[in-house]
Amino acid sequence: MGVEVSVEGLTKSFGSQNIWRDVTLTLPSGEVSALLGPSGTGKSVFLKTLIGLLHPEQGSVVIDGTDITQCSAKELYEIRKLFGVLFQDGALFGSMSLYDNIAFPLREHTKKKEDDVRKIVMEKIDLVGLAGAEDKLPGEISGGMRKRAGLARALVLDPQIILCDEPDSGLDPVRTAYISQLLIDINAQIDATILIVTHNINIARTIPDNIGMLFRKELVMFGPREQLLTSEQPVVKQFLSGDRFGPIGMSEEKDEAVQKQEEAMQAAGIGGGGTKDDFSEIIPQVQPNPGMPERKAVARHRERVLELLPSLPENAQRAIRESMEQEDQIREESRAHAANTQGVEWSDTDGEAQVGSENVMVDTSTDVIDHGDRNQGGYGNDYAGDDAQTQQWAVPEEAKTQQLESERPEGGRHYGGGS
Repeated sequence: MGVEVSVEGLTKSFGSQNIWRDVTLTLPSGEVSALLGPSGTGKSVFLKTLIGLLHPEQGSVVIDGTDITQCSAKELYEIRKLFGVLFQDGALFGSMSLYDNIAFPLREHTKKKEDDVRKIVMEKIDLVGLAGAEDKLPGEISGGMRKRAGLARALVLDPQIILCDEPDSGLDPVRTAYISQLLIDINAQIDATILIVTHNINIARTIPDNIGMLFRKELVMFGPREQLLTSEQPVVKQFLSGDRFGPIGMSEEKDEAVQKQEEAMQAAGIGGGGTKDDFSEIIPQVQPNPGMPERKAVARHRERVLELLPSLPENAQRAIRESMEQEDQIREESRAHAANTQGVEWSDTDGEAQVGSENVMVDTSTDVIDHGDRNQGGYGNDYAGDDAQTQQWAVPEEAKTQQLESERPEGGRHYGGGS
């Protein structure tokens, strides 16, 4: 099970520049939390303070009963073994292959044999969709691939606490969804405590159990996601909607004259460019994939929300109850799906499954992108874009017409895409 992280009265400055002051919150054990806030409010600094890379001027950070602001270097070294950290830029060693980068924590903190190290590393590489790219250097791949390699490295020790600094930066929307789902599945499997720093509002609305927000050097609020998502605080509503009208400006402190000008524009019916989504509705939280264990955090989180519910406005209470009903329905559907698939057992014969007493042939053929030779319109074997080594899809048999077969180059594969 994950470890509770308790922060109290935390203050951090760089010289005369105060970053944030008197930050107090608790990351509940085994739950997923998110930290929001405008750029430059010290969210990454907060993560680095939690693992002892930066030392605060005041306050305490208690992890597994140890205050890391007061402990010895040896105690801090042991505490850090509880963490897996995905840094904002991946923080990979540039002279080491992806494989060696991901294997580094295992070689540093364990006495596992190299065969065992390889098994774990390749499992994590496959998990983040980088199979086939393990021998490449960080400089030979895209930023999104480096981000995924950083996540794989953060997971190799099966940590009890996972810190993710903007896991979606550098990733396209589809892979952002995959990474988000992966974090939920990991939480379901090992009940890890997870903290995500993000600007991605869709992640904030659908992934965490708890949400906090930093603004103007203070923690505006921290608590169950339902509390923040239904908040009437202007800064929270502005940030969630992405509107330029509100307390947040281009610089953190919005000029009073600019504020009045924007209020006049609002009164004249001029929009601030924000999304028109209805944030009074709480989108159901993402659930683990079918076949995964149910998240233990759900019951603990719901108990706290129900205790908080009577203190919230009526519209917030209504939105929270509707969200709970939708999430319960989704979980029931997931259980039913898992139960329906438990009777399917795969045999060693390719494409054959045992369903009850009958053998059923299943079409498992796929077309895999072959980038081919660059001179023939392909990308060449050294292509290392964000989709390198990971893309494949099934092609229905009836779609493989004689014309496509005749156009396929000898010894190669057809791309499967349009012109």
